Amino acid sequence: MLLYLVITAAALVLAYPVLTQTAISEQRQAYPAGAISRKQGISMLCLGALFLLLFLLSALRLEVGNDYGTYTDVIHEIYVGGYVVTEPLFNGVVKALCLLSGGENYLLVFGFFAFITIWLFLKVLYEQSDSFFAAFFLFMTLGIYFRTFNTIRYYFVLALTLYSFRYVLRKEYGKFILLIAFGALFHKSVLVVIPLYLLASFAWKKWQTALLVLGGLLASLFQKQIVELALFLYPSYRNTIYLELETGIGENLLIIGRCLAVLVLALLCYKDSVADSKENSFYLRLNILAMGLYLFASFLPLVGRIGYYLITSHMLFIPSLLIRIKEKRKQRILTALVAIFCMGYFLFFLWTGNEEGVRILPYKSWLFYEKDFLNAGEIF
Repeated sequence: MLLYLVITAAALVLAYPVLTQTAISEQRQAYPAGAISRKQGISMLCLGALFLLLFLLSALRLEVGNDYGTYTDVIHEIYVGGYVVTEPLFNGVVKALCLLSGGENYLLVFGFFAFITIWLFLKVLYEQSDSFFAAFFLFMTLGIYFRTFNTIRYYFVLALTLYSFRYVLRKEYGKFILLIAFGALFHKSVLVVIPLYLLASFAWKKWQTALLVLGGLLASLFQKQIVELALFLYPSYRNTIYLELETGIGENLLIIGRCLAVLVLALLCYKDSVADSKENSFYLRLNILAMGLYLFASFLPLVGRIGYYLITSHMLFIPSLLIRIKEKRKQRILTALVAIFCMGYFLFFLWTGNEEGVRILPYKSWLFYEKDFLNAGEIF
């Protein structure tokens, strides 16, 4: 846990001077073409160092992540031509990396996905946030970065969904659907965001809101049928341990509380931050959909995988809410409350870091092992 606290502190120090793409574009207008200011130079250096820090911690890990062993087995089966349920483009990437390295080098696969996933998350924060530091603070304290140690396919496509917000907000639906279709070749669960994001992209009328509530109530009444439909769409989960996991509102209380807190924050600064903002209105509807999902469909196995496609937007939404508050005293108070909540959330997340389903603790690195861990079948 101490290592993660130190890494988080160091990452936040590096993130503080980083400017958003919008801020850099505005500053460049005051300088000759090709010239950069001292702030811009420091920002670029810190962003590069930040990426390197996060990438190395992720790429050098060994047996860290709730499905690390599962993925070593999958990589082995892909390499030898065995049966796997993973998507075709993921399988193709694994085969290509094994071909390039001359063997079933699963460490290279983990390193490759660490690289593209962290790069994409930082790109989203740099290009799409109102404050890079505030968004990055949430990226770390909400546990999003450390969760990328798990389910490498899922967190890569999760980063893709955040990137896709730009296309939804611009109403470039063709590009949005193509990007999500590309992501589905790594993890097909991402297809669920197409209807959800499109639903959140337009303002809801009262009767439409009533229909959504009615739909949630009906879902809670036909739980068995909905589970069967989910298994029909995702047959690889049938007869697995995931169906034996306890599900329900009780298991999702922390996430429901987080969504409720974000809703309250949005209502407190609605006039300043949401009423005239297309982006924040979109994020608010995503948060409402997430609350509905966890309240009415918490019986679904792995409902969190759908929910995370909705609530990860919090790291873009919350900074945008706070920055647009006009009354400075109100802004300072709400910012302090958010920071306290997030730090408490982060400490609780690390406290549970060795539990089943998380398993980011204890941290181990293959640098400190003499054995050459290249064969995926050797680890377990």
